[in-house]
Amino acid sequence: QLQASGGGLVQAGGSLRLSCVASGRNVGSDGMAWFRQAPGKEREFVAASRFLGGSAYKSYYADSVKGRFTISRDIAGNTVYLQMFSLKPEDTAVYYCAARTGNLIASGIGDREQYESWGPGTLVTVSS
Repeated sequence: QLQASGGGLVQAGGSLRLSCVASGRNVGSDGMAWFRQAPGKEREFVAASRFLGGSAYKSYYADSVKGRFTISRDIAGNTVYLQMFSLKPEDTAVYYCAARTGNLIASGIGDREQYESWGPGTLVTVSS
């Protein structure tokens, strides 16, 4: 099960850190990602972390958040984080944590169909 938290109301330019506790999963080797869905819009890819082997991971980001958001893992805590800086009103959305058992396919990193587990979202509201 995936449980996301950390959402809230923040002013433009502010920061938030979202957490996703992945119970019953191996955060060390599973593919992990964040998606978001704004009102009236499709759910869209935000960031993903792909396991490369050993202790190596590769991060992927949507162009809209590149340079502002960072995805990371706490293996011991079985938790994935999304650190968000320089937030903009257009970042307002419900943010969802997603997971894939085993490795991610790089060519489809942003495809929702690649992830078989989803948690309930956490709402992020950025005021102007």
